Amino acid sequence: MNTGATLRMLDRADKEIMKLTRADIGAVYEFMHKFRHNPENPGLNLKSLNGDARLMSARVSKDYRALLLHIAERDYLLVAVKHRSEVYDDLNRYAYRINRVTGGIEVVDLEPVGDSIIGRVVPPEVEPAPTPKPLFDAYTDAQLIELGVSEPLLPQIRELTTEADLLALLDRAPQLTTDVLFALFDGKPYDEVLQQITEPVRAEEPVDTEDFEAAVERPATQVTSDDEALQAMLGESFERWQIFLHPTQRKLVERKYNGPARVGGGPGTGKTIVALHRVAHLARQLPPGSDKPILLTTFNRNLAADLRARLMALGGQELVSRVDIVNIDRLASRVVSEAKVGGTRRVVDDNRVPELWSEFLIETGESGWDAEFLTAEWTEVILGQVLNSRADYFKARRPNRGRSLTRVERDHIWQLTERFTTWLEGQGVWTWRQIAQRAARLEMDRAAANGSGESSGSHYRPRYRHVVVDEAQDLSAAHWKMLRAMVAPGQDDMFLTGDTHQRIYDNHVTLSSLGINIRGRSSRLTLSYRTTRQILADALQIMTGEVYDDLDGGEEDLAGYRSLLRGGKPTFRGAATWAQERDLIVDQLAGWGNPTDGSVAICVPTKELAGDVIARLEAEGRPVVEIGPDGPKQPDGIHVGTMHRFKGLEYQRMIISGVSDGLVPRQMISRYRDSDPKRYQRERQRDRSLLFVAATRPRDELAVFWHGTPSPFLTSRLVQRQLT
Repeated sequence: MNTGATLRMLDRADKEIMKLTRADIGAVYEFMHKFRHNPENPGLNLKSLNGDARLMSARVSKDYRALLLHIAERDYLLVAVKHRSEVYDDLNRYAYRINRVTGGIEVVDLEPVGDSIIGRVVPPEVEPAPTPKPLFDAYTDAQLIELGVSEPLLPQIRELTTEADLLALLDRAPQLTTDVLFALFDGKPYDEVLQQITEPVRAEEPVDTEDFEAAVERPATQVTSDDEALQAMLGESFERWQIFLHPTQRKLVERKYNGPARVGGGPGTGKTIVALHRVAHLARQLPPGSDKPILLTTFNRNLAADLRARLMALGGQELVSRVDIVNIDRLASRVVSEAKVGGTRRVVDDNRVPELWSEFLIETGESGWDAEFLTAEWTEVILGQVLNSRADYFKARRPNRGRSLTRVERDHIWQLTERFTTWLEGQGVWTWRQIAQRAARLEMDRAAANGSGESSGSHYRPRYRHVVVDEAQDLSAAHWKMLRAMVAPGQDDMFLTGDTHQRIYDNHVTLSSLGINIRGRSSRLTLSYRTTRQILADALQIMTGEVYDDLDGGEEDLAGYRSLLRGGKPTFRGAATWAQERDLIVDQLAGWGNPTDGSVAICVPTKELAGDVIARLEAEGRPVVEIGPDGPKQPDGIHVGTMHRFKGLEYQRMIISGVSDGLVPRQMISRYRDSDPKRYQRERQRDRSLLFVAATRPRDELAVFWHGTPSPFLTSRLVQRQLT
């Protein structure tokens, strides 16, 4: 029977804990470990406060108590660590609710502030002074709530008459409440506060103020839940560990660049952390009143959400409010929506484009071209390069496209793509690639029409002062053209981080041809903070024999890539059949003690294999969490997903299964070996990168399994390891 529990920690609790003595901090971490193991441990004395089943307290030490919010069955949120007298002297002191604006959970301390707040007593013999006007008398409760002010604090806010009282109250108020009230106190107009402070943190979907399970997953709740990381360094919380900037990286963050700059490096070298600190550094240099002048973007939705959470941990709401954090496709969609282009057309995934081309060719009776060839030509050349006319297509370079085309052939293909685009419109659909192309064209036209923001008398200004891109290798040429048009060329205009060895999408670009010149402004990180030396050495073996580009026409490798962490050698084992390989998975989990706390993941090449693994584990009663496009839906359980889903995720232990020839790399790419060698090499390299990304996710232990013939990406040295 599983007696464990999920225990997350609210950001403000982390700040309180850091103020305790070293011994008391140690007691908190020991409490968290015990609680996760068994919250019913009698020594913890878990009990409800004031008869409320959700708000609870538990014993940390002789003098301190943990204040907990019960989210769901065996799921808790640590919201504060208080002296026992503060918790029990006034059981009505704390209130909690879901903020209807941000969708995040707020727990507030309702203790009156000073003797000028509620309950003020004036001696009868003293002539009462005129009552000062309340600070926020000009705003209704409804207006303050619309701005995101914490509702339980409204009675106290109504009594505030001095700046000292305001400061005392805000010392323990939620961040958004603090930001809003300070802005109003400083005289900012209501509409400006709403636009600049509230709207950037408003939840994207309607908020159910009773759904705490959904609320705890939102970035606005600002939680961390990794027990091992929380205890990794006494006195350093997991959030601080995630955003810790090594001194050797600081110079990359704080340097002035006379144009676009790029930081590369292998997995776990801190590229994302450098990008986040770069954003914070640029934000500190901004003049007052700048309205979201920094863009922080990446390809994946789940990575964008992670960036927001980490930036919040780094600088709080004040920093996040000055940064537009959005994944690249959503940014393109926003541009297109602003221009009222596309109408009510439904967006279909780019993976469906070959299928759509096939349908179109059948309907029109065209037989001169293969659907897959036309798909690649349309997406990579015509849309990817934002070609706007037949003449542009005749002049366009077609790198990595294999066979050359005559002028007559290009003319025929252009006509087909125009008809295909019209056909898609008739179907009421379009693709993300089309949206990216249209957004790029709109931004390029906007900049050109206004002289790139330098025309005298023009009201035009670039959308952003600075653009920061994480996982730069995954963006297409159209994405880059859009970004280039969104920021004026100049000092510190663009800052890119990425690693082409981790490119898992078919986006190959030469940045200089897109107006982004990084030559002379490229740096590389070589020290991995994530994986052990042993895991790293075997991951590098997987990359043997491949040559990767540097995003600018040159080549780069992983020479000098290293780790200071030590651990055991990864496990490599084969089985005769897929059924027997699933037995290996079960045995490996047992060997690791069958952990279900979210520290272990299983990675496979296809959705079908993922379904098989999930079915096997669920049949044995194991808690399984499938990783979707936005990451795992909950932190605990055994995480299972395809290789594409593991980008940006980290685990303590990991199993990579199904690493068999025909699966890794995919059997279907063999058709290109003779007919299109360049495409064959590109597809093969992409599959190798997927395996490399998966192999560098675990921190401590890695097991690699296959059935039948092992993948050719597993060198003979790795395969022979199973015999030793």
